[in-house]
Amino acid sequence: MSPIVAQNVSSNNDSPTPYFQHSLELITGEFSTATAPSSTLGQLLQHVGDTRKEATGDQTSVHELLVDISDPRPIQFVLSFNNLTYSVKVPRKMALPSFFRWSGGSATADAAVIGNPLAAGDSYFTRTKMLLNDISGEARDGEILAVLGASGSGKSTLIDALANRIAKGSFKGNVTLNGEALESRMLKVISAYVMQDDLLFPMLTVEETLMFAAEFRLPRTSSKSKKKMRVQVLIDQLGLRNAAKTIIGDEGHRGVSGGERRRVSIGIDIIHDPIILFLDEPTSGLDSTSAFMVVKVLQRIAQSGSIVVMSIHQPSYRILGLLDRLIFLSRGQTVYSGSPTNLPLYFSEFGHPIPENENKTEFALDLIRELEGSPGGTKSLVEFNKSWQSMKHTRDSDPDQLGLSLKEAICASISRGKLVPGATNDINSSSMVPTFANPFWKEMVVLSKRSILNSKRMPELFGIRLAAVLVTGSILATVFWQLDNSPKGVQERLGFFAFAMSTTYYTCADALPVFLQERYIFMRETAYNAYRRLSYVISNALVALPGLIFLSFAFAMATFWAVGLDGGLSGFLFYFLIMFASFWSGSSFVTFLSGVVPHVMLGYTIVVAILAYFLLFSGFFINRDRVPGYWIWFHYLSLVKYPYEAVLRNEFENPSKCLVRGIQIFDNSPLGEIPSAMKVRLLQSVSKSLGVRISRSTCMTTGLDILKQEGITDLSKWNCLLITVAWGFLFRILFYFSLLLGCKNKRS
Repeated sequence: MSPIVAQNVSSNNDSPTPYFQHSLELITGEFSTATAPSSTLGQLLQHVGDTRKEATGDQTSVHELLVDISDPRPIQFVLSFNNLTYSVKVPRKMALPSFFRWSGGSATADAAVIGNPLAAGDSYFTRTKMLLNDISGEARDGEILAVLGASGSGKSTLIDALANRIAKGSFKGNVTLNGEALESRMLKVISAYVMQDDLLFPMLTVEETLMFAAEFRLPRTSSKSKKKMRVQVLIDQLGLRNAAKTIIGDEGHRGVSGGERRRVSIGIDIIHDPIILFLDEPTSGLDSTSAFMVVKVLQRIAQSGSIVVMSIHQPSYRILGLLDRLIFLSRGQTVYSGSPTNLPLYFSEFGHPIPENENKTEFALDLIRELEGSPGGTKSLVEFNKSWQSMKHTRDSDPDQLGLSLKEAICASISRGKLVPGATNDINSSSMVPTFANPFWKEMVVLSKRSILNSKRMPELFGIRLAAVLVTGSILATVFWQLDNSPKGVQERLGFFAFAMSTTYYTCADALPVFLQERYIFMRETAYNAYRRLSYVISNALVALPGLIFLSFAFAMATFWAVGLDGGLSGFLFYFLIMFASFWSGSSFVTFLSGVVPHVMLGYTIVVAILAYFLLFSGFFINRDRVPGYWIWFHYLSLVKYPYEAVLRNEFENPSKCLVRGIQIFDNSPLGEIPSAMKVRLLQSVSKSLGVRISRSTCMTTGLDILKQEGITDLSKWNCLLITVAWGFLFRILFYFSLLLGCKNKRS
């Protein structure tokens, strides 16, 4: 019985519901009378829904109805693949001719190599490597197709090819479902792909992980209680009841076992009960018992009406008994395709009978390895397989075995509880299946909720960042304690502002590993349209805002009054706003880099280097007027420039504030060491020479003069604030495009 069915089947199975009887009639006979042969899937689904509503009066959408499929039924789905070929370009090993070497190889042999013409598509620097070579086969619902072979035989490549994870460039062949070509958009909705690595959030429990998957993949029309029920049924199906409340765990946090983790990985991809399930070595790294339990779960999934296609390295005797079809690969070629029960006959006719007490697959893999090391390779076995398959197809051909078209089969499958995300009733053929299960705002809410929950379970991360900000603020406050309005105080203020603004950006570097740790989880989830990339970008920004506000306020409180900055309450509020804008733009910049740079250490190196350049061209070390013309563009690109100029304007733009009076003009010159009486006489001499009365209390330099000296004349402080905020939005947009272009789940 389907796992979905289990939660909705009536306790009295002896009396089928009127709708179930009606659905069976529709599936077996009414397609020809109620719908035209050219009906789209949307029209078929609409007809199923209308039929059910007439019989029961229930207004629930057709894809949410879950019914019993325990009765025998004909095969509905056949995934066929024919003549799959895939090649890649690899660098050619360059060998020196023999006359350049002391030993090895003859001149004749080298000349032969040099003189040989290149193969089609090859060059002197690259050669073509065939990863898949004319692979054909099929997989049926209710069965498990296992792809076997040694490392490098092409198992994962074949799974990727069937799952449409290979770019079309050098890939040839066709993959069909019930004889019809599968569009990429439809395949994403009716299938799921389980990667070899377990990509899960470590601080979420098993139940929470599956519940979030349900929120993403099940439609908004499904109630919360139905989603929870689906998760509970799936937990029982996966055998995870005892671990439901246990966190996934990682190297630093104890969590579930390896086998349980693998079953959770499978669970999040089958939450919507897909028609086709692809798995890349689901038993890799597991002990024999855990591996058997995983494949046993896959068998139950297949028996619920799904096509299960998996790669496996070397199955045990018990696991072999759970598999329905096998494909053995050797260097990208098929050496056997068929049922496990036919293996002894196949190798017996090939001339290598399998010993009675030996594991069939171990014998086959050992023989294939032995042939690969022989001069002729596996060519004889490949040719024998072709002749075997041709005889088998002639003997077993049954053209009437599959009676339903793809649209009819999907429609019937939906009516029986499969494909929970469902199809729309829109009759337009372009809208046969929904691209995403939920609207944009719903995805943002779920993503934000998951991020917040994961962060709450690891408070030490934010605590360390807050401690770094407070320690830095405390050090700055004590070093620049209560600066005065003397010329030296002015210079010290400039140094404080430059260091404070750059600090806000450097402390944002901790955002770098956040996305790098989630990168492959994001790629797995978006590969099959769990949510939109834009939803992820916006939720990532929204979740970061409260922390940035708190850090900005903490730093502003620690430094503003301790340093003795000017402006009172209004000055503090602007100082806080520009700090927040700096944290915002810095966090956005680092987040963008995390989408471009795939490695943490490389990312940190780039962040530190670029921020150093931003500080260099901010205007503190060299004024804008003194920057060489060929570097002036970097001055305007500097993220530190705008908050630095904003805080300077906030501090010095008061025209009534005097910073240098009378004899203080000598303080920053060699005359600063002479006695005050001598400074007064010098000031009187200057007054007479200029014809202007200058006393000890005469204001010589105001804040506006400082701004002119620093070359800060173009932008107001509010413009600087807006530009800093705009930088943050720009980097978030660039982050979105980096995800759109750089995080693709396809081989080239």
